[in-house]
Amino acid sequence: MSAEITKQKSSASRPVWFVRKGGLESLGLDAATLAWAHANGFEGQAGRLLVVPGEKGEIAGALFGIGKDDNRLIAGKLAQSLPKGAWHLAGPVAEPDLTALSFLLGGYRFTRYVKKDDMEISLALPEGADKADVKRQTRAVTLARDLINTPTNDMGPEALEAAVRKLGEEHKASVDVIKGDALLKKNFPMIHAVGRAGSEEPRLIDLVWGKKDAPKVTLVGKGVCFDTGGLDIKPASSMLLMKKDMGGAANVLALASIIMDAKLPVRLRVLIPAVENSISANAFRPSDILTSRKGITVEIGNTDAEGRLVLADALALADEEEPEILIDMATLTGAARVALGPDVPPFYTTDETFASDVAKASEAVADPVWRMPLWQPYEAKLSSRVADINNVTTDGFAGSVTAALFLKRFVEKTKIWGHFDIYGWNPVEKPHSPVGGEAQAIRALYHLLRGRFPAVK
Repeated sequence: MSAEITKQKSSASRPVWFVRKGGLESLGLDAATLAWAHANGFEGQAGRLLVVPGEKGEIAGALFGIGKDDNRLIAGKLAQSLPKGAWHLAGPVAEPDLTALSFLLGGYRFTRYVKKDDMEISLALPEGADKADVKRQTRAVTLARDLINTPTNDMGPEALEAAVRKLGEEHKASVDVIKGDALLKKNFPMIHAVGRAGSEEPRLIDLVWGKKDAPKVTLVGKGVCFDTGGLDIKPASSMLLMKKDMGGAANVLALASIIMDAKLPVRLRVLIPAVENSISANAFRPSDILTSRKGITVEIGNTDAEGRLVLADALALADEEEPEILIDMATLTGAARVALGPDVPPFYTTDETFASDVAKASEAVADPVWRMPLWQPYEAKLSSRVADINNVTTDGFAGSVTAALFLKRFVEKTKIWGHFDIYGWNPVEKPHSPVGGEAQAIRALYHLLRGRFPAVK
C-alpha cells in the first residue's frame, strides 16, 4: 500500500476540496484559489487533481474533481495523484466510509516481486467514518488481490492451504485438510479426478470458526490454482490469466476474514477444493463418467468445465449440515462476462428475500452484482444418455445459467443458497483498483451478513 488513513489530521496536513462538476463557486474558496482553478481550466472534472500553490510557491492544498458525483469510489484516485505527505478533507463528505475505503484501495500495489514503496500519502479519517471497519475491509480486499495476483508457481494448492492456515491462526479457527488419495476414501471423487494430474496433490480445505450453536454460514470457493483446460486444452491466449482461476477461493477467504475480524455471531465454515487442472497420463478425460459425493453421476463433456465438478463435491458436503446460508463464489464461466462484462458478477438464488437483500447491499456499498435467472427449462440442456447429468451443454447458450443449474443439483437442504459467478480480475485501471486481481461482491455480502447477524457490542 502507498496510502494510509490516520485517526486525526496533523498540524502539517494540507486540505483537499472535493469539487462537483460545476460546483466550484459554491465552496467558499478564496479569490486567488478560484482564479488559479479558472486559469487551469479546472471545473471539477471527475478524477482530476489540481494542486493549489501558497504565497511562497509551496503546496497549500488541492482541488479534486468528483464529476457529477456518480462514481462513489472515485476517492481512490487521490491515493494515486496526491503529492506525498499528510492530507485531510476540507469539509464533510457524503459517504465517509466509502471515501476512506476507496482511498485505501486506490493505494494498493502488488509488491511481492518488486521493491516495496514506502508509505508516502496519508489522509485523515473523514468525519463519521468507522476506521476499524474500513481497515478490516481494506485488509480483506488486499488479501483477495494478493492471492489472485500471485502466480501459480507460488500459489498452488499447497500455498493456498498455507494461506488458509495462516488466516485460521490469526482468528483461532480450526483448519482441516483432506488431500490426495484420502479424497477417495472420504468420498470426494470429483475433486480428486480434476486435481490428480497436478504436480501437487488435490485437497479439500475446511476452516471452521465461531460458536457451534450460532447460525451456520458456509462459504465455498473454487480453488483451481491453474486451469490448462485439461485434455480439452485452452489456447495460449486463454491461459494467460488462469492463475486467477482460484479467485473464488481468494474471495471467500477475504469475506471470511471480515466476518471473523468483525466477530459476527455466526458459525462460519469455509470449504475450498484446491486443485490444478493439469495434463498428464492420469488426467480425467472427455466422456469419463464420475460419481459425485452426492451419488449423482456426471458425464464429462468437456474437461475445461472442471470448476463446477470440484464445487459440486464441496457443496454436497456443505449441504449435509443444512446451513442457514450457503454461498459459493467461482470464476466459473466466460458466459457471465459476455452477459455482464468483467465488473458486474451475476448471482443466482431461489430465495427472493435473499436476492432483494443482496441487491440492496450491493447498492449501499457500491459493490455491483446482478441477479440472473435459474431458468429451469435450461436444465434439460445438461442431459446425458449415459449418466444422470453432463457437465456442459452442447449448444453453447446460457453458459452461466446452466452452470448455476448444474450446481443447484447438489444443494437440497440448505435454507438459502447463493451462487456468484465472479471474474476476480480488473482488466483496466479504476480509481480504486489497479489492473489485476480483484475482490468482487464480498463487501456487499459482508454488509448483508452484518445486517442479519449484528455483532454483539
